[in-house]
Amino acid sequence: MALTDFACRNAKAQPKRRKLSDMDGLQLWIYPNGRKFWRFAYRFHGKQKVLALGRYPDTSLLEARAERVKARAMLREGNDPSHKRVLAKIERSLPGDSFEAVAKEYIEKMRREGCAAVTLGKVEWVLSFALPV
Repeated sequence: MALTDFACRNAKAQPKRRKLSDMDGLQLWIYPNGRKFWRFAYRFHGKQKVLALGRYPDTSLLEARAERVKARAMLREGNDPSHKRVLAKIERSLPGDSFEAVAKEYIEKMRREGCAAVTLGKVEWVLSFALPV
């Protein structure tokens, strides 16, 4: 049976963690300290996984359902929603030191130092093999 906002608001904490289920894997986890969190339970390549969707009431029931729909769409495309989130977090934490950025910086340094045009051409040619197509 589908959850209602009234049921979510009035759910009380118990000595152990409690789960209230909505439809299609959406769950409201209620911890003994009274905090409530949205979770999306799913399977990817035969493994059971759980994706955090936010804290209740900061994330409403409608917002949690919308996030569940997005996650299910990613699963239909063959992508793991939690893996996408981890990759996005890593990209945010890393500086802009990709190989391409460092290679361009190296070539600019060589230009400033006055290297010959032939040398620059050869270095650019060699580095072009390492860059993504």
